[in-house]
Amino acid sequence: MPAEERLQAIRAQVQQCRACPLSVGRTLAVPGEGPASSRVMFIGEGPGYHEDQQGQPFVGQAGKFLDELLASVGMKRSDVYICNVVKCHPPRNRDPEPDEIEAYLPFLKEQLRIIGPEVICTLGRVAAQALLAKDFRITEQRGQWRSYQGTPLMPTFHPAYLLHNPAAKREVWKDVKQIMA
Repeated sequence: MPAEERLQAIRAQVQQCRACPLSVGRTLAVPGEGPASSRVMFIGEGPGYHEDQQGQPFVGQAGKFLDELLASVGMKRSDVYICNVVKCHPPRNRDPEPDEIEAYLPFLKEQLRIIGPEVICTLGRVAAQALLAKDFRITEQRGQWRSYQGTPLMPTFHPAYLLHNPAAKREVWKDVKQIMA
C-alpha cells in the first residue's frame, strides 16, 4: 500500500480510537498532517484547544509561530509532517499522562515508520521524553543531536513555551537552522 494511503489509514484509526480517556472529551482527533514524503517531521506533545476544534496540529498561536519559524529557514508547513505524541486534547492543556502517551505511541511510531523522515524535531519536553528517555531535561539538553532508531533527532522548545519566553526564540531558530543544514 502506498505511503499516503497508509497515513490515511492511521488517520482513520486515530479518529475512531477510544484507547484512553482523552477521546471522551475531544471535539476532533488530531492525527497529524503533511506529505508522506516529508524529509522533516515535527512532533509536539498534544493538541490544544484550537487544534481540537479544527482537527489540525499547531493552528493556534504556537502554530503561527511554527509557521514563521519554518518560513525563516525557507520552508512552509506543506513541506514537513507535523503531529503530536497524543492525538486528543488533554483537558486544561495539561501534560499528557503516561498511560495516555502509551495509548497513542503506536500511532506515532507507525507514522514515523511510514514517513521515514531524514530528521525528527521534537517540540518540548513531553515529545522528547516520549521518544528518548523519561528523564530527558529540555532546558539542559535542547539543541543537542540525539537519535531515534537511527534517525537524527533535534529536541527543542515547544512554540507555546516561546510565546511566554521570547528570549528563547533565538535558541530554537539555531536548532531549526541545524535541522535544515
